Amino acid sequence: MANFQEIINAEKPVLIDFSAEWCGPCKMMPPILKELKDNMGDQLTILKIDIDKNPAVANAYKIQSVPTLMLFKNGETKWRQSGVMQARPLKQVIEKFI
Repeated sequence: MANFQEIINAEKPVLIDFSAEWCGPCKMMPPILKELKDNMGDQLTILKIDIDKNPAVANAYKIQSVPTLMLFKNGETKWRQSGVMQARPLKQVIEKFI
């Protein structure tokens, strides 16, 4: 995760999906995120982070439940929500920051 800061400092919005292998609802997110990526293309970077494999990042952003979605742009947290979210409302949130 050495280049994590580099990634979130991008001008292009970066959606982080904080998840864990043992999390049932987290398993629902990959097809939703794929649909989102298919709809948004290069306007958005999507990154999945396993909180068990990256505890320092999870602690730094106070991730207490998974899945937690966070949107970064220019290194700033623009939006955050815990729980599964469908592609269409997620796209509407992200479009506000493009």
